[in-house]
This record gives sequence, structure tokens and C-alpha cells, in this order.
Amino acid sequence: MKFLVCISNVPDTTTKINFTENNTHFNTSGVQFILNPYDELSIARAVELSEGGKGEITILHVGEIGSEPTIRKALALGADNAVRINANPKDAYYVAHQIAHFCKQNAFDILFFGRESIDYNGAQVCGMVAEILGIPSVSIAKKLDLDGSKALIEREIEGGKEILEVQIPFALSSTEGLAEAKIPNMRGIMSARTKPLTVLEPISVPDFESIISFESPKPRGLVKLVKSDDAESLISLLHSEAKVI
Repeated sequence: MKFLVCISNVPDTTTKINFTENNTHFNTSGVQFILNPYDELSIARAVELSEGGKGEITILHVGEIGSEPTIRKALALGADNAVRINANPKDAYYVAHQIAHFCKQNAFDILFFGRESIDYNGAQVCGMVAEILGIPSVSIAKKLDLDGSKALIEREIEGGKEILEVQIPFALSSTEGLAEAKIPNMRGIMSARTKPLTVLEPISVPDFESIISFESPKPRGLVKLVKSDDAESLISLLHSEAKVI
């Protein structure tokens, strides 16, 4: 069975975010990038399913050369080979078409995605790729089991859970519970250095959107402390400043 795990190269959550060019571009200078945490869950489950020679795992990333350390980490977690499409991942539509084009030329049984990337939180690429390829997609999967050419997938819904039966091939986006993220061991790190990493050039995709500007959230205001026995002052502040009563 052939698994494709699509990964994102995202800023570490502790990174201070700044913008350049009149707030139209993300400033990557000095930013520490990591493997998107939801993608790590996808890799972990793919590795579990492929144990004992039951499958082959390919990592796919749309990004420029600076993302290769992140790709190598994905290989260290147990993937067999990797492909980097040499392009700036400017929006979900663009990325989805790059992935779908690759999949049309290389058949896979299951396409794994993270439920979203932790930078833009779009949660769009999985569904877009599945639509382009004409295959089923299941979002925010918490459990995946295979039974021949079928898969049983569990996902949370409002007030309960939903269990789906899906025919292979399909696309799936991962969330907490699908697997336990692993830390690469020394053997994995060493072997990742020699695993195949193929670089492909992107296809042309029409532009349908553009970023007008980014805006950082306003800094938090000062905190006012009220003594525990001064209910009158608290009520006054809630009424006059917070305006919640």
C-alpha cells in the first residue's frame, strides 16, 4: 500500500511574527520553522500502518529549499522517500493543484494531511486535493483502521462521534487521537540523510486571490487588580470599562 503524507513547514509557536513590504509579506528573518504538528500525527499513523513491509510512505512538500531540514525530520520519523515541489506555497488553491498534479502521475492509496497548518489555519488543502482528483475526503479524523480495500474512520461531531466506511483511495486530514507523535531516534536521523529527496518544478496555476495586508493583534491592555472584598469596585469596572453588565 502506498501512503502520501503532505507536510507544511510552519513557524514555531513561540516565534515573534513581523511583516514587511507595507504589511503584505510575512517576515521570515530569524524565524524558527518546524514540522506542522498535525502532520506529525499523519506520519505516525502512516508508519504504524506500513510496519512489517505493509506499505511505503512518501513525504510531499510544496516549498522552497529552506524547508529541507523539516523534510529530513519527516524522513527521520519513518518515511521512505520525499518529494519537494520547488515553489512558494502562496495559497491553498495553488498548493492543492501542485499536490493533485503529482498524485495524478503517481498513484497513492491514502493521502494524509494535517487538519490544518498552525500558521494560516486554513484547513482547505485536503478537501481541494480530493475534489481535483475525484476521490473521497474525510476531515479531522481521530481514528483510522484498514480492512483490505476499505477503511473505517472515526471523527468527532457535535455531541458524539461519527464512524465512516471509505473505499481506497481517499484523502484524510489528521487530528489529535489518530496517533501519538514520535520523536526521531538517532538511527532515524542518520538514515534520513541518505533517503531519496526528489525536487520537482511546479506547474502553472492561475491566481484567484492576493493578500492585501496582514495585521498583528493589538497588545493586551493593563490589568487592574481588585481586592477580593471590594465587590463594589469590581461591579463598577465591569459596568463602566468592560461593559459586560
